[in-house]
This record gives sequence, structure tokens and C-alpha cells, in this order.
Amino acid sequence: MGRLVVVSNRVSVATDRKAQAGGLAVALQDALQQKGGVWFGWSGKVATRPDPEPVIRQDRKVTYATIDLSRKHYAEYYNGFANRALWPLFHYRLDLTAFSKQNYSSYLEVNKLFVGHLLPLLKPDDLIWVHDYHLIPLGQELRQAGIDRPMGFFLHTPFPAMEILTALPSHRAIVQALCAYDLVGFHTENDLRAFLDYIVHEAEGGIMGNHLIRAFGRTLRVEIFPIGIDTEDFEKLGARSAKTKKAALLHNLPSDRTWLIGVDRLDYSKGLVERLRAFERFLERYPDYHGKVTLVQIAPLSRTEVPEYMDIQHELAAEIGQLNGRFADFDWVPINYLNRSFKRDQLVEFYRGSRIGLITPLRDGMNLVAKEYVAAQDSDDPGVLVLSRFAGAARELPEALIVNPFDLDGVADAIRRAMTMPLEERKERWKAMIETLRVNTLTRWRESFLEALGQAPYE
Repeated sequence: MGRLVVVSNRVSVATDRKAQAGGLAVALQDALQQKGGVWFGWSGKVATRPDPEPVIRQDRKVTYATIDLSRKHYAEYYNGFANRALWPLFHYRLDLTAFSKQNYSSYLEVNKLFVGHLLPLLKPDDLIWVHDYHLIPLGQELRQAGIDRPMGFFLHTPFPAMEILTALPSHRAIVQALCAYDLVGFHTENDLRAFLDYIVHEAEGGIMGNHLIRAFGRTLRVEIFPIGIDTEDFEKLGARSAKTKKAALLHNLPSDRTWLIGVDRLDYSKGLVERLRAFERFLERYPDYHGKVTLVQIAPLSRTEVPEYMDIQHELAAEIGQLNGRFADFDWVPINYLNRSFKRDQLVEFYRGSRIGLITPLRDGMNLVAKEYVAAQDSDDPGVLVLSRFAGAARELPEALIVNPFDLDGVADAIRRAMTMPLEERKERWKAMIETLRVNTLTRWRESFLEALGQAPYE
């Protein structure tokens, strides 16, 4: 097997593991350093006149190659088609999905642009791994350029049901582009089932067994690869955080004071407004907890150029103001809203000190915060995870209190149950979840995908 070539919308060039914002970057960098290879993608910069050549940076065995986007491509490819069409559609929000032929055209243009810059960097025996919805057409563009080596694609978002996907005018072209890869990976059985449903009923393809399908004249493998976290690292961080000043402050709260934690990017898929309303319902139904429980909601801004994201920011602020104004007292505020990012070790302090992890997205590919919360807990006195059934993590963590985020009464009752759950039950649930996380790690996700890709072609 030759080098690994990773292609993603954005490229992380930080080489210090502690500086990495997310575990995925660490996993990919580790694989690249082991095998040698290339990480190619957008630099994150927007330029009036982008440099015609990629910027190349070498770090030991890894070549980092990045390009800038023009303002037009940033507006139409990134903010337009990727984040105003595919993202809401893949998260079942047809009401927020904006279709535009011009944006779709730019989406294809940028994928072709990526291929034009990537081709000179490739070697004959490279293994190519493409990531996420921004770059679905890239494999097809590579095939048309004559690349016949193994190529894999992993979708980090949910894959929508056929009835949802077919609302996209370019749905057939998108799925045909996915079928240009040798291996397509999904988070959950639900995502795979939705994809197979489309292949059989819309693409008139066939399921061959042994994870193989036939569609659009190609045979490819489709499989579930649930992404994990660096569980051991989070367990160590959790143990270390127990000795910090913030942890001491949290643990030394009066015995009748409890913290709940929610950590989410500010996005309509995360169910933040519904979560606040469920917490409000909890305070309405269980007034004995007034003054005794606070929800700490961390929600850093994202995609501020997209109108729907500004709307959710304003709606969330209004909900928090209304709720705090209704229930707060001079020495207690029910919602502590932190609209900024925190480093990983700081988040672990919040996880460790919170009795309940309230993770209730309306739709999520996986949701690694749920896994991080579990891994950071004290084994002798663990908190309780309240988890949406629509998060991919719910498939792996059934021992959490699984809730429907649209059922405000149900979420309120789950919070009450978590608040009163006996220690032995908390420990039993946590033990089952942490054992799963210790097996389904980020490293296992990466290695299982690359092992399957290394067996291509399949026909």
C-alpha cells in the first residue's frame, strides 16, 4: 500500500496534538505521519485573486497543500450550495433548504478546481480518502481525469431518507458521484439504509451482499464506520481536571446545587431552542428545583454569513432572556449561556463537574460531545447522559437516557430522572457506555476504514 492522500474542505496544519481542536484532525494526522502522504484542501482564506498554485508545507512525512477560495466560490460553493442546500437537506430541514443552479454550478467548479490542483501531487499507488458533503463530486472528477486507484469517501453528516433527498434538484447527480468511489462510509445503520433505499428505488441499482452494491455501472462497497473519540485521552483529561481550581469550584457547590452541560456549535440542527423549552418545562413541572439547578449552554458562533444562522442566534438569545427573566432570582440564574469557544481541557472541566450532559440535537451524524462527556466522568460518581435518539451516538450508547427532543415533557421528565438517579444505576450505565467507547475509538474508526479501502477494487 502506498501513501495516504486525504482531501477535505479544510486542512488542519497544526502539528501539536494539544493544539488540535478536534480528534478527527489528530486521527488523520497520525495516519498520514505513519504512512506518509498528502493532506489537501481549502486554507480557510478568501481572496479577491487566489494564488494559482497551492501553498505547500512539508512536515516530516506529510505534505500539506492548501488553496484559497475566491469570494464568488466562497459565497456560492461554501455558503451557498454546501451550507444552504446540502447541510439543511441532510439534516432533514427542507424548510431551510435553498436551491440555486448558480450555487450548484460553483459547487461543481470548486470540486473540479480541487482536482486540478491535486492531480500533480498524486503518485500511482496512492490511497485516496475524501471527506464530507462539500466534496462529493471530487471522486467522479478524479475518475474522469483518468485516476483508477482506490478512493474512499466518508460522510460526516446524516444521509437523508429518499423522500427528503429527492427534493434536491441535483439528487441523482449527487448519488451518482458518490458511486464513483470504491468505498462509501456512513455513521449509522439509518444512514446506510437511506442510501440503499435510494440505490434500489431511484437509481435502479442492486444490493449484492457482503457490503457490495451495483449502481451507475459500478460496483462499490458501502459500510458503517461509527466515528469515535480518543477515549483514553479524555479519561486522562477528566482525571486531571478533577484537580483544577474550576473543578474544585464545581464540586464544592452546595449539595443542593447541580449543573447541567450542553456543548454545541450554534446550529439549527442541534435543537438548542427546543432544549431550552424542555428545560423551561422542567422548571414549570418541578418547582422544587428552582434555585438548585443551572443549565450551562456553550454555543460558539458558526457560519455567521448564512442568514439562517443569524436567525437561530437571535431566537436563542430571546429564549434565554425570556426564561431567565421568568425564573431567575437574585442569587440564581437558570441558564448560563456562553457564546464562545473553549479549549478541550476547559470543556473537560465542564463535563466532569456537571451532573447531567444534555445532548439533544434534532439530527446529528454522530455527536462526539456525548462521547466526550461520558469519557470525562468520574467512575466513582459519574454523571448521567441525556441523549437525543436522533444523534448517531444513540445507536452506540443505549444506556444513556434516550429522549425525543421534540417531546418537551419527555425531556423534562428525563432531566428529573437523571437528577434523582441512584449512584449504583449511574455507575452501571456509565460502565456500559465507557466500555463501548474504549472499543469504538477514533483509531479503530480510521483503521477499519483504511483496511476496507485497501481491499478495493471490489469488482
